[in-house]
Amino acid sequence: MSIYVGNLSYQVTEDDLKSAFAEYGKVNRVQLPTDRETGRPRGFAFVEMETDAQETAAIEALDGAEWMGRDLKVNKAKPREERSNSPRGSWGGNNNRTNRRY
Repeated sequence: MSIYVGNLSYQVTEDDLKSAFAEYGKVNRVQLPTDRETGRPRGFAFVEMETDAQETAAIEALDGAEWMGRDLKVNKAKPREERSNSPRGSWGGNNNRTNRRY
């Protein structure tokens, strides 16, 4: 399982996150997603720690804590939802061809 860390400063680095979470146990991995167009961090990250107990300790200590000028949002990461290939919505009207009258 991994930890979701939100409301991060855009200046944060993977090393910053490793240092902050290392106080609560061994950090196995840090993912800091970046914007495709700008290359700038997107303001959130995922941190994986060695044990569930270490993750729980980090979540309890850091959720709502002020860090780098921001109040962190820290909780268990939820599984990523699958995206469908269909558009998110239609632009009005009923697009179902079986209901059309000719």
